[in-house]
Amino acid sequence: MGIDIIKADLGNAAHAAALFETLNAYASDIMGGGKQLSDYVRDNLAAELKKRPTAHVFLAFDGDRPAGLATCIEGFSTFSCKPLLNIHDLAVMPAYRGQGIARSLIARVEEEARALDCCKMTLEVLEGNTVARSLYRSCGFEGYELKAETGKAMFMHKPLA
Repeated sequence: MGIDIIKADLGNAAHAAALFETLNAYASDIMGGGKQLSDYVRDNLAAELKKRPTAHVFLAFDGDRPAGLATCIEGFSTFSCKPLLNIHDLAVMPAYRGQGIARSLIARVEEEARALDCCKMTLEVLEGNTVARSLYRSCGFEGYELKAETGKAMFMHKPLA
């Protein structure tokens, strides 16, 4: 396939541009909300992520063309007393979909999570994104629950701006 997956250097202008380009393509897709990211995000995303030592960004390249990304943020499991790694964004450029790039990115994230001694990996996915849900299940992800009678965890948010 000729796709290389690397851990991004967020101080590298080419990596910063690839991060934005790929994330913007995802944001513009129906599953990403259907609208482009702002100029502010373009100008500041890499620098803001670089300030956070618990952020890990992986980029897939086809030569010098960005093909995909995984943006991950470390969290902490109080029940396990160990870190966890959340895949916050997983995106593949439209021209590269269906080639196993997302699966390769997940595998690279798992390598990083194991190296960090994480107890688990987490992610969120839209109910209607059946392609992504199928991929995640095939990679070992499942709905989270403590006990069947209390139900699965739900992702919630409260916008502050």
